[in-house]
Parts: sequence; C-alpha cells; structure tokens
Amino acid sequence: MRYARPEFLNDLASDTPLPMIVDAELGMPLDMGKWECLWEPDADDSALNPDPANLPMLDPKDQALLLDPSNSLGSFNVGASGSGTSTPTTVPHVTWLRKTEYLSRDSSFRSSQHTEHKPIPEAPIDVSRSAQIRDIEASFASATDNFDLTTLRHPNKPNVTAVESYEVLPDASIWANAYDLFRFSERPGDRPRPPEEDDPRLDCAVLRPMEAEGDHFLAYYLTKGDDTATEFKNARLARPVNADQDEEPTTFHFVRDYEVVRVEQEVPNEFLLVLDEGDMDVKDFIPDTDVKPSQPRAKGAYYKNIERKMLLKKKRVNSYDQITKKWHMIKVQHTKMDDDEAKEREEAAAEVTDPNYLLGAMDADAEGEVLDAEGEVDTEEQVDAEGEVDPLDVLGD
Repeated sequence: MRYARPEFLNDLASDTPLPMIVDAELGMPLDMGKWECLWEPDADDSALNPDPANLPMLDPKDQALLLDPSNSLGSFNVGASGSGTSTPTTVPHVTWLRKTEYLSRDSSFRSSQHTEHKPIPEAPIDVSRSAQIRDIEASFASATDNFDLTTLRHPNKPNVTAVESYEVLPDASIWANAYDLFRFSERPGDRPRPPEEDDPRLDCAVLRPMEAEGDHFLAYYLTKGDDTATEFKNARLARPVNADQDEEPTTFHFVRDYEVVRVEQEVPNEFLLVLDEGDMDVKDFIPDTDVKPSQPRAKGAYYKNIERKMLLKKKRVNSYDQITKKWHMIKVQHTKMDDDEAKEREEAAAEVTDPNYLLGAMDADAEGEVLDAEGEVDTEEQVDAEGEVDPLDVLGD
C-alpha cells in the first residue's frame, strides 16, 4: 500500500549533492596547443622559459606578485623594468589578500615590539616587626577618637557626606536564631492591594515543606485578618523566649503552594542590620521573668547573618497531584523549650556572648583518646585472680 506519491521525494532529491568528476586540469581551461615546445622536440621554448637577463615586461597589475613576503621592507617599484628590482620603503609587510581593517593595528603592533620596556624598580617592602605593627595600627585609624567624618568620601557619589558613624557589632539578642531570606517572583497574599499599602500578614506567614510524587515545594499560610496578624506579632514581642505555653493558638489558613526556583547556601553580602542610637534602655522591653542586662546596649550597628536565600514562584495547580498530609489550616501556639533545645540555643548564643568561646572550641578539639604506638587505645584492664580479662570491665554493660 502506497502512503505517499513519488513526487514527495523531489525536494529531498534536489537538496542531495551529486558527485562531481574533475579532470586532471581541475576544471581550468588550459590550451596546451599554444606552446609548440611541448610537442615538438626542437621547438623554441623561450615563451615558457624566458632569459633571466632579458625578462619580458609585466603588466602593472601583476608586478605586486613579485614581492618577497619574507622581506617586510621590500616594495616593488611600479615604474621599474621587468627585472623585478625593488627599493626599500616604509610600508609594513602585509599578507597578500589581507583585510585592510587590520593594517593599522599590525603596523602599530610591530612598532611596539621594537620599543624597549625598561622595568620599573619596585620600592623595598619593610617586613620588620615594628613595620607590621605600624601597618596594623594604621588600619584602625577610622575607629580611633581622632576620627573625622569630613574625611570620608563615597566611592561612587562625591556629593554624599557622612553624618554619623557606628561600630559594627553582632546582635546577641537574636544571634541564636537562624534566618532565611525568601524572595517571591510576585507579591504574595490572597488579596489584591495597592502597591503602596502594606500587608501586615506577610511578615508572620508560615511556610510548610511539602512533597508530592517526589516533587518538593512549600505550602504558604496566612491569617484571615490583619488584626489577627498584628495581635500575633505583638504577643511574640511581649513574650519571653522560654515562656510557658499559650492558651489561645493563632490560626493560619492555606493560601497556595510555592516551588523553589533557586537556593543560595552562602549569603555573604546580605544580613540583618539594626542601627541602635544607644538612647533606649533595653531593660524596659525585657519581661520581668528574663535576666536583664546591667546597663543599656551601647550605640552601634548590630547585625545578624542570613543562613540561606531562596527564590520562590507560584506552583501550578494540578488536581492530579497526590499530595500527602495536606493541611488547610495550621494552629500556631508557643511552647516552652525542653532542656536539649535550651542548651542548643545557649551554645549558639555563646559564640558572641562568651569571651572564651574560641578557647573552649579549641579545647574540645584537642580532647580525645591517646593512641599507643600500635594505634590501639590504652585502657586500664582489671585482671581477676585467674589472670583473665573480663569484657564487661573494658566495654561496660
């Protein structure tokens, strides 16, 4: 049974290159009959082999072919005889049939090669101990009491002037927390709002990791009303870190799913920053149940690093996805930390609150079992009356 007409292959046949048979002369029309010396043994061959002392005149268009490519200063004189004499000129050597746009660059490159480059003597570097101390102290000139703000200059904005300076310090109050930065491809939320109107629910949303048929994504939850979100945030600020459990939970409702487009595990150039003028007494904001500092926090710029940065976009809704354990609402309630969680938080905060933190970390790395020459651990073996070792004494119960 024929599925198509033979004319269907005409386009393919026309695009197929045909084999070409080339003769011994490579297709050039050479008429060998003009030279009798090729066929007659005693014929005159001066037309093919001219006398070097009496060369025939060449056409002016062909005289450029007699140039010697190896001689960059040689240039054929058009007005000379056919003997091919040349006179030196200042024209640089140019490859035959070369594009003219590269001529000037080639001549400048050749002239630069002949220029001698004298090495610039480098000043000797003082590596003595006193010089190193001097250079280190000079790097802290901006932090001394004699620091003048008028000497600061912005690298890109010359009209900007500095009006205040702050010491950059770690924020010990939130250092034990881990922060991730989420960026959405479009404004999140379930209500259309004007761009200039803020949504108080966005900074207290809940993101829950989900999985459906091997695909991982995040479920996004918000409170129903703005007042509920405001009350939730105020309660968090007024509550101590390790307070007792709340009685009334806050309900968050499902909005939509988001998928992660990109994850950056290291964020070296973005962090949380709080400019504290030092005029607020932090004891007024700490509940009575917590330990209050003996003095207000000093003036400074307090920072906290960001652990990860993620870019999210809306996940396409597919009714055929088999989503396991999908929640339509979440009730959030504060619970008191157990001993392990409290210890883990103290260890994380000790990085900036304990002056001996680095020494303790070094001591922890240095501790360990001492191995003997054979690589075995030395243990105290208890031998019974018969001279045998009890495994329970070595390994324990």
